[in-house]
Amino acid sequence: MENCLSLRGVRKRYGNFELDVSFTLPNGCIMGFVGENGAGKTTTFKLILDLIPRDEGEICLFGQDNRAGGRSAREEIGVVFDECSFYEALTPAEIGKILGGIHPHWENALFRDYLRRWNLPEKKPLKAFSRGMKMKLSIAAALSRRPRLLLLDEATSGLDPVMRGEVLDVLQEFVQDEQHAVLLSSHITSDLDRVADYVTFLHAGRSILSENKDTLLFQYGVAKGADALLDTLPRELVAGMRKGRYGSEALVTDAQKARRACPELTVDRPNLEEILVLLGKGM
Repeated sequence: MENCLSLRGVRKRYGNFELDVSFTLPNGCIMGFVGENGAGKTTTFKLILDLIPRDEGEICLFGQDNRAGGRSAREEIGVVFDECSFYEALTPAEIGKILGGIHPHWENALFRDYLRRWNLPEKKPLKAFSRGMKMKLSIAAALSRRPRLLLLDEATSGLDPVMRGEVLDVLQEFVQDEQHAVLLSSHITSDLDRVADYVTFLHAGRSILSENKDTLLFQYGVAKGADALLDTLPRELVAGMRKGRYGSEALVTDAQKARRACPELTVDRPNLEEILVLLGKGM
């Protein structure tokens, strides 16, 4: 499987903050890109787009350096940030005409199909749109450029569950073409449970985990029990721990080994949110 995007040892320094991130996104896949606010997710997006220069490392887009590809490589990327960037006096029909004159791969018929699919009025100005409608419009515009890579930075936050479901359906349709890929930054782990193939976790500027989601959910475990029992677990198995008044739990990197090491503990299969929360506790 070829890679759509690869970051190796990419670093960016801002005063006391340093970003150090590495991950690989294969073609035909959706990667959930998660981390606390201020972890460096938006900075990573800007580095991929070459909007800001990196201090160290390599960023490869479609098999070549992202700077070497220049504008032609960026034309292969659709981007949606967490706020709609279009002028609010414009209508979707006017936006389609403007974008059609800018982007060489623009398909206005596809754009209008998305407008109809999502019940977005072509001739109503954006200032009359809800946040959810604006985000759908932004995603429709990004997809109508016929990109190979779609970058979504918290684009589903603030959407109701029905709207999010519609957007996630479109993302899954998009990656049916195995030359496409999606990097999806989101705090909504249920969305990632549903659509992500890979997960990369950024904490305090560092990528501390990047793994196939199914491997994570199958191999990791959440051990629950008294503190004294949890403390008997081999330290190399414990990735994070949360202690409470009425019980404690530890994230273990190999559930089977944890059960063998301490049969008295209950070791359950985790969901993605438990993995991310407990992993953050271990940092």
